[in-house]
Amino acid sequence: MAEQRVAIGAIFTECNQFGGETIEMDWFARYELRRGDEVLAAEDGVLGGMLSVLAERNIQPLPLLYASTCPGGPLSIACYSQLKDELLVRLEQAQPVDAVLLPLHGAAAVEGGIDLEGDLITAVRAIVGEGVLIVATLDLHAHISEAMVRGADGLVAWETYPHRDAFSTGERGARLLCDALEGRCKPAMVVAKVPVLTGAIHGSTEDDDPFAEVMRLAKAEEGRDGILSTSAILVHPYLDFAGMGSGAVVISDGDYDKAEALARELAGEYWRRRCELEPTMYRPDEAVAAALAVDGGPVVIVEAADCCGGGAVGDSVAALKALLAADLDGVALVPLVDAEAAAVCHQAGIGAEVELPLGHRHDPRWGEPIEVKGKVVNLSDGRFTYRGGIWEGLEGEMGPTAVLALGNVQVLVASHPTYEWDDEQFAALGMNSAEARIIVAKNPMNYRMAYGAVSKAVYVLDTPGPTPATVRNFNFVNRARPFFPLDFDMELDHIEILRAIAR
Repeated sequence: MAEQRVAIGAIFTECNQFGGETIEMDWFARYELRRGDEVLAAEDGVLGGMLSVLAERNIQPLPLLYASTCPGGPLSIACYSQLKDELLVRLEQAQPVDAVLLPLHGAAAVEGGIDLEGDLITAVRAIVGEGVLIVATLDLHAHISEAMVRGADGLVAWETYPHRDAFSTGERGARLLCDALEGRCKPAMVVAKVPVLTGAIHGSTEDDDPFAEVMRLAKAEEGRDGILSTSAILVHPYLDFAGMGSGAVVISDGDYDKAEALARELAGEYWRRRCELEPTMYRPDEAVAAALAVDGGPVVIVEAADCCGGGAVGDSVAALKALLAADLDGVALVPLVDAEAAAVCHQAGIGAEVELPLGHRHDPRWGEPIEVKGKVVNLSDGRFTYRGGIWEGLEGEMGPTAVLALGNVQVLVASHPTYEWDDEQFAALGMNSAEARIIVAKNPMNYRMAYGAVSKAVYVLDTPGPTPATVRNFNFVNRARPFFPLDFDMELDHIEILRAIAR
């Protein structure tokens, strides 16, 4: 029998339709932009996991294009068109193929309200036809649209948050596809969603978080009684698409009714735990006062509303202002994206005193800059290496970066937003988080991994920004009400069901 041929490629990022900067081609150039045979060189991440399984199964991978980058606002039309057109041209040239693997995110958007994954899967299906298998992997924060379910035969999501399983999810997606290609199974996929849009503060898959229990219930059924794959979904709430919701994806071996019954059960469990996912929050001054009342440090202040990993720019100074107004008894570390300020610091040089505005110059919708006077204590090109997660081993680029000392407050001033995984950005500039009194973390989850072993307390802020810990005050246009938490006391009248097409 001739060697089977599987096309592989994708556009991977997470987007925010309420804020952030528009994603352009240079964003992908700073992270990961692989073409043709460069795709085959991937050894880590979801792409590396897929390629390892194809090699095990002696299946020929046909590399297309793989573009991934840090979350931001929507992709520009020009950027998406360039990447999509190149991927589709390469797919056309690769024909005929036996199947397609798409390592996607699931929460990407394009200017004009385009559902990137739904649009891309639909375009791929139009080229390969109805008889060719398409399996995509997703982040567990995916917005699973009707177009995605209609176009794909299987959707397999990550199992961990913080995201530790990119490689193994690539393996799981590829194994499902290979098993179906070899006739060992016939995927029958059903998605069940409830109208719940919550932040990620209590969305860990570890410890006793409510989402962790939903994920454990889902995974307990995987591999039993013909269930091929289960995925619990905590939807990225900073999109504004019709039909957004959280729930589950279940793939059975040929039995749609069985898949639907389990998907409904898991979505119902998610609904029952919805209130547990809403966080307790503090004003910045309250959080700083509470932190200073804690014996020792570090104390973590979570400015979730300015999370680069959720599409924000990282240029908020809400926490910084509160720290500057307080009588600190130790060092506080604050991350900030401000390319103009970084340029001023580089021009002045290490040891120089500078006076300049800081903050809210990349995405000024959320606040005003503050005037500060401080000392430049370190400079770098902003390069660092990720120690795990989605981009393990890859180089991150903050652009020209400085450490600006404002009394006891040390501000890491970067030029570009970067995804926060562990403590790589601070460490790259010689900022010792273990010895800090207070650390400002602009991520709703990964701070647990970076500082969980050393932090004395954690306080989550209620501040303006495009990635708040709750979306209760967001003005959604396309996601029709009612939905939780905007309609906090609503009753559930139905669970939305999406069934994949039997091919």
